[in-house]
Amino acid sequence: MTSPALPFYDNALLFGHDRTTGLLAFELEAGDRIQIFSRQGGRTVSASEPFTPFLLLAEPDLLKGFKSERELIPLDGPGHYRWLARFPSWTLAIRGRDHCQKTSGKNPSAPDAPFRFFNDAGHQFLLTTGKTSFFGLAFGDLRRLALDIEVLTGEGFEFPNAQRDSDRIIAIALADSTGWEEVISGRARSEPEMLELCSRLIRERDPDVIEGHNIFRFDLEYLEARATRSGVVLGWGRDGSPLRGHPSRMQVAERAISYHRYQVWGRHIVDTWILVQHYDVAARDLESYGLKDVARHFGVAAPERTYLAPEEIPRVFREDPERLMAYARDDVRETLAVSAILSPSYFVQAQIFPFDYQGVVLKGNATKIDALLLREHLHRRRAIPAPSAGSAVAGGYTAVFCQGVARRVLHVDVTSLYPSLMLSFGIFPAKDEMGIFPLLLRDLRELRVSAKGLARQAASEEERIHLTALQQTFKILINSFYGYLGFSVGHWNDFEAANRVTAEGRKLIKTLVEWFRGRGATVIEIDTDGLYFVPPPDTADEAGEERLVSELSEVLPPGISLELDGRYPAMFSYKMKNYVLLDGSGKLTIKGSGLRSRGLELFQRIFMEEMFRLLLTGRREEIPRLVQRYVDDFAAHRIPVRQFMKTETLQDSLETYREKLRAKRRNPSAPYELALQSERPYQPGDQVSYYVTGQGLKVKVNEAARLASQWDPAAPDENVEYYQAKVRELWEKFRPLVEQEGLVPVQEEAEDAQLTIDGET
Repeated sequence: MTSPALPFYDNALLFGHDRTTGLLAFELEAGDRIQIFSRQGGRTVSASEPFTPFLLLAEPDLLKGFKSERELIPLDGPGHYRWLARFPSWTLAIRGRDHCQKTSGKNPSAPDAPFRFFNDAGHQFLLTTGKTSFFGLAFGDLRRLALDIEVLTGEGFEFPNAQRDSDRIIAIALADSTGWEEVISGRARSEPEMLELCSRLIRERDPDVIEGHNIFRFDLEYLEARATRSGVVLGWGRDGSPLRGHPSRMQVAERAISYHRYQVWGRHIVDTWILVQHYDVAARDLESYGLKDVARHFGVAAPERTYLAPEEIPRVFREDPERLMAYARDDVRETLAVSAILSPSYFVQAQIFPFDYQGVVLKGNATKIDALLLREHLHRRRAIPAPSAGSAVAGGYTAVFCQGVARRVLHVDVTSLYPSLMLSFGIFPAKDEMGIFPLLLRDLRELRVSAKGLARQAASEEERIHLTALQQTFKILINSFYGYLGFSVGHWNDFEAANRVTAEGRKLIKTLVEWFRGRGATVIEIDTDGLYFVPPPDTADEAGEERLVSELSEVLPPGISLELDGRYPAMFSYKMKNYVLLDGSGKLTIKGSGLRSRGLELFQRIFMEEMFRLLLTGRREEIPRLVQRYVDDFAAHRIPVRQFMKTETLQDSLETYREKLRAKRRNPSAPYELALQSERPYQPGDQVSYYVTGQGLKVKVNEAARLASQWDPAAPDENVEYYQAKVRELWEKFRPLVEQEGLVPVQEEAEDAQLTIDGET
């Protein structure tokens, strides 16, 4: 266990006012109590506590005529919600919410509703008690169980669908953090027997957390559907209750993700696929979010791990089922390993925020900051302000000044630019009359520095991991405080303050550009809080580079610091926010939607990576031969179908597609046309992989497309000219910049749209 005596845990603003240790999960019980599971002396125990849910009210008259019992508590201060209504049960709180809706004529989710209701009972309990999850525990104290399934896809289909009679589960792999493993084979048991055994094993192993890679969007949906067809109850809850779920959406950076959010009573579910999405928002260094690629990226893939292509699974299941079981076992091992790298920060967040562990993974950072402010105001019995309406916030300054290839490139970054500006210039929410916002921000900065120092001195690996997770969490929160200002439903949001922060940020970055130019540096690109540049000729070595940055740091405003955080032997600047970096170890990093679009076929992405590597390693003269090699490989049919096929997901039913065509509300589409031709029951959510056949460049793709599964390497029929043209088009797109010497000046500047904090701002 982690000692609460660490200085961080004394901070009640962050870690709550309740010091109870070992709390694992919170569940509503009988409407007026919360069942609390905890780890005490290595054992999992449970107890229940009274629960009085609440409503926030602008006026007490909203409950006029409400016949049931409630308590009205006045809140101090100028906030809009000046009354706290407490109810003896969750059922009565729901009735109180509905009464307020009828009285006011406002929906509970309306921004101008004169009442607020938080519809998660566990969240309400944590807000009002000051308790948090996992206080006093280390990440290693969690009992984590990984789950993965392998399925058989009906003949003629490329992708599984649990609603088809021809599909079924053929392996369920389980492994937990103690080293226990089990793979349930579909050769030895029927599908209902597999599902029953899986449920029994989960109850016996009694995990705190169930983990899986893409578990929300595949494994659990598939298991639930097959269990329903078989009449099996997936009784995974600590009380024996079934797995339950509902459709949900989340935003990760600019992408909206639809998924089915599942819950298990007394346990948490963590999807490592979602953890990977969050990780890549900042890192931007993953080529794929698939488990195997992620495991290799983090160095946790075992050298002897079993790999199988999806199309091989039916044959391997028939001919060598033990190999398939080994493949499934390796999947859960890798899931546990990836989770052990990415989960500790969220474990720490569960010790901080009034959300459960599953919630902190799925909630955005602005929502979490709002909850911290709300918890403290409720603790002090202070009125809660209503969210302010506002327009879009002007974003940071981005620009590209040069295109082409640069040698010996440095990247400097203003450390926590926006939080530093907020503290230096005193830019905080006007509605925060208690001054909690700046207090939290200052505390987080100090605690992060302290956690980093302690992590370097840690006496054990477990302690190092925990302290590293602490400092990473503090860093994430620090950098989210600016985004909170423009959070549309944040009670303490402040759009005017957000605009002041970005205005100061743009001014500062432009000052940096002029300073570097004045010293003879060539500035290539700016991205909000940092810039890439070629140092001046008189800066010949690393010591000189450090001196250059130190000189600039001396003229920056107080509280603003600069760090040199990247050295690159070469860089290819294409356009704003689209560039390629070659680091000292030879690693290539490709940034930007124009260079990494997943709409490109795989061969195009591979070709571009090879071309950029030749360009940045000084072998530009070999690129025409590379182009010709791809042209020749297509002519000789040496490129496998997986590199030139496209995979698309059917969003509409086939009948809806037909109706839209008839009404001329859409154009013909290759995947839908192929699904119609197959005479098989394709459904929304099914994926179709296809390639283009025929000859010549004027082919209509929807008429010339063919299923990728029908491609025959012994008789290849892909449209050679069509794919050769794609190679040549890519080459011509980059050719002017590839053939030129060095950098050419351009001037492309922009103010970004407001920064997104997990899609919430």
